[in-house]
Amino acid sequence: MSRKFDLKGIIFDYGGTIDTNSRHWAEVLWEKYQLFQVPVTKEAFREAYVHGERTLARQPLVKPEHNFLEVLQIKTRIQIEYLVEKGLLDRNDAAEKAYASHIADSCYRYVLDVLERTRPVVRELASHYRLVLVSNFYGNIQTILKDFQLADYFSEIVESSVVGVRKPDPAIYRLGVEAMGFPAEQVLVVGDSFSKDMVPAKAVGCKVAWLKGEGWGNEEIDESLPDIILTDLSDLLSYVL
Repeated sequence: MSRKFDLKGIIFDYGGTIDTNSRHWAEVLWEKYQLFQVPVTKEAFREAYVHGERTLARQPLVKPEHNFLEVLQIKTRIQIEYLVEKGLLDRNDAAEKAYASHIADSCYRYVLDVLERTRPVVRELASHYRLVLVSNFYGNIQTILKDFQLADYFSEIVESSVVGVRKPDPAIYRLGVEAMGFPAEQVLVVGDSFSKDMVPAKAVGCKVAWLKGEGWGNEEIDESLPDIILTDLSDLLSYVL
């Protein structure tokens, strides 16, 4: 593919791509809710998840110095508190069984395991291409990347909370292309979300590689749009090296 498209650089999404290798974070969290036998329905969990994401988008609860374990602790605390306040979970039971902290710890260990597979892919690509990260995040992505030994591989970071624009707005990918310094047609975007990564990246003229996996389940998909469809990040190497 690199010869066919004269590929010069790769833009990576972060969440759901590098840290979970194609699994939507809602699905990772729900798996842990089940593991620790939190007595709520998936529908109730999804409400709590959406509430948590909206809360973090409105309130600067995540600080630049927070690592990912601390982000997960904040997320799960908001979710569990929502479920309690809505009468969907008993407060004493939630406190006694420490659902929030157990889920956060387990999710963090999950990411550490996934990174054993995805970090070598990023490292290998960084030795051949200029890499830029474009992510909807909370202002602490630099801390996250350092914590996970990924910071050295990216030439530039475009983070939504810093630049003031969020996916799926194509403008954030336009910023990524500008940070890359190559024409859009020479840039490949790799991401797990069809609507937030593939569609806007294609709209600004990039090539796109869709990491297709366990998604949120509410996207309209056109599999003719991506230039590459992957089910594991490591599969990308055979296309571009």
